[in-house]
Amino acid sequence: MAIKNDATVLAFEKKLVSSDGYLYGTTWRTDNTWPKSSPLKLIEKSVRGTISNRLKTAVQNDPLKLNAEVEKPNLQKVDACALAENQDTLHLSFTLKVLGGVEKPSASNGPEFNKSYPNVAKTYIEETGFSELAKRYAINIANGRYLWRNRVGAEKIEVVVNIGDQQRLVFDAQQFSLRDFNASTPDLDTLANKIADALSGKLPYLLISIDAYALVGKAQEVYPSEELVLDKGKGDKSKILYQVNDIAAMHSQKIGNALRTIDTWYPGFDDAQIGPIAIEPYGAVTNLGKAFRTPKDKVDFYNLFDRFALGESLADKNQEHYVMAVLVRGGVFGQSGKD
Repeated sequence: MAIKNDATVLAFEKKLVSSDGYLYGTTWRTDNTWPKSSPLKLIEKSVRGTISNRLKTAVQNDPLKLNAEVEKPNLQKVDACALAENQDTLHLSFTLKVLGGVEKPSASNGPEFNKSYPNVAKTYIEETGFSELAKRYAINIANGRYLWRNRVGAEKIEVVVNIGDQQRLVFDAQQFSLRDFNASTPDLDTLANKIADALSGKLPYLLISIDAYALVGKAQEVYPSEELVLDKGKGDKSKILYQVNDIAAMHSQKIGNALRTIDTWYPGFDDAQIGPIAIEPYGAVTNLGKAFRTPKDKVDFYNLFDRFALGESLADKNQEHYVMAVLVRGGVFGQSGKD
């Protein structure tokens, strides 16, 4: 009879801890040294838009009603952010801390789980050294995925990474694909090995400083994170952007989502044509309204984790990589004590 996961209280601290990303403006370098950057500030705009939503059939078919609807002003106040008139390059700066200890839950009350899981995790670390996950995280640092919309249409993108001991690595982000993890360069291998050592516990921790430079064009608009405002009142701004101490910024959660967009092991990856998705327990992609890892197919995190953590072999190593990547992500994974 298979042993059941008896942990009703179970939590793991995240092992990739990103800071917020700060947005600065500068000009593209003419030598090996980057010019000094200046913080970007948000600006408020008041605009008069047009009605563009889908109208009811009765309104569409009645010219008088249609004209009356279209004539209504769509008045908006929005936040925006742009480079200065003499700047052509966006500079995004943030830090990333990599921690070990994934074999130790931050909270767990299951005696059988506590007896089995640490040995399973240690075996995974001994067999893989986190090399596959670390390589994927390193590629997502090098390719600038965390620039999100700011990456689109950029003429050049350079990523400068400092990993301590005066080690400075430089990457041409556009040389790394967003759709696969097959790249290999000496600098990339150096970064991946450092991340793997930290995740495996060979280093007490690793602090990485990341500066991404995107040549987007003079005075072009750039895109900080947008705030989710649930209690928006009438007449308030319809778009509120994120800032920290009057500096336009990117949410740490958004940067973290980009770094953990490494799941190419979900069912239907070859047919989905959307590339890697972020590591999530159910493979959720909110902008598509779809979960790619469902309990029905038994490829969600909980089905795999309950078997893997208690010593059962999974179908292949990729499923193990996925389970461990969710634990690196961290979260609360307990279950109700009631059936």
